[in-house]
Amino acid sequence: MHQENDIDLSIIIPFFNEQNFIIKLFDQIKLYFNKNNIEIIFVDDGSTDESLQILQNLQKDRDYKFLFKISRLDINSGKGKAIQTGIKKSNGKYILLQDADLELDIKDAKEMYEMISNNNEIKCIFGSRYLSGKLKKNNYFFNSLVGKINSLIFNIFFSQSLSDVHCGLKVLHRSVIDKINLSVNDFGIEIDLASQIVRNNFFIYEFGVSYFFRSKSQGKKITWIDGLKSFYYLLKVRFFDNSSSTNISILYSSIYMAFVGSHFGMGLGNTLFIVLFFIIGSIIGIHFKIISSTIIFLFILIGSLFGKGNGTTLAVIIFFLIGLILARNTKKYFYNSKFNDYF
Repeated sequence: MHQENDIDLSIIIPFFNEQNFIIKLFDQIKLYFNKNNIEIIFVDDGSTDESLQILQNLQKDRDYKFLFKISRLDINSGKGKAIQTGIKKSNGKYILLQDADLELDIKDAKEMYEMISNNNEIKCIFGSRYLSGKLKKNNYFFNSLVGKINSLIFNIFFSQSLSDVHCGLKVLHRSVIDKINLSVNDFGIEIDLASQIVRNNFFIYEFGVSYFFRSKSQGKKITWIDGLKSFYYLLKVRFFDNSSSTNISILYSSIYMAFVGSHFGMGLGNTLFIVLFFIIGSIIGIHFKIISSTIIFLFILIGSLFGKGNGTTLAVIIFFLIGLILARNTKKYFYNSKFNDYF
């Protein structure tokens, strides 16, 4: 008999109207994860087809070793809500998130689980559709472009180097799950999850995975609207879901950098410089609190005292870089101290 406290891995699979893929998916799970210390949690996101009935029949057959759970949301609430529901019902030392549409290979999920379970230093692995030399099938250029742009923006905002933030295949240690509080209900869950992992100082490893796209006629759910919404979530998790000290720092550095930008160019050019420097300031405020940010500002002011014309611009840039380096070193020095909120 299964004991939930003996579960090593919880595989959470959210699904919505996947009757054409459920049986094949289940067979793949049995092939790679048919063990007593594993639980499979299917979360039905308000399906209106035969998906749930198919799963219930498979559950009754008991032709498997793992613990088999099915949870149902009464109405279609989104992938994020389904994942949150699955996490609450999970007991494993590790959590594996797997999409139900078989765009991502279950065999890759097995490899990722083996990697994280055999290395105590790894707490988080994201699959990446763009890293591997594995087999791929994809002709959705726009979706791929948006995914890469979002990953680039995420990397800039959070000082990361991820290639595929949106990949639905992830393995997380329970210590990561215990530190985060997911709140996004739709496909923006991927950005919400990644941002909270980074905020809690966990390193995200990446593993190249195979990818076999499916068309809308085959049941693909994500649309270009979700791609546009993802830009909103990127702004939200970076500029609004912060501590009070970080929000103050963002406002502070944005204002002084806009002031610096006002000294460059003329007419429309001057306006563009102000906007550009304001954006740069907002990013500075994310990474540096009041005191370390002030160090940068002071060095910019010192640089503005040297030279004339283009010489002043060059001096400001040089002193800005010096201030940036000094602020970063100061931040590191006070990182584990009681003054961390000021640096």
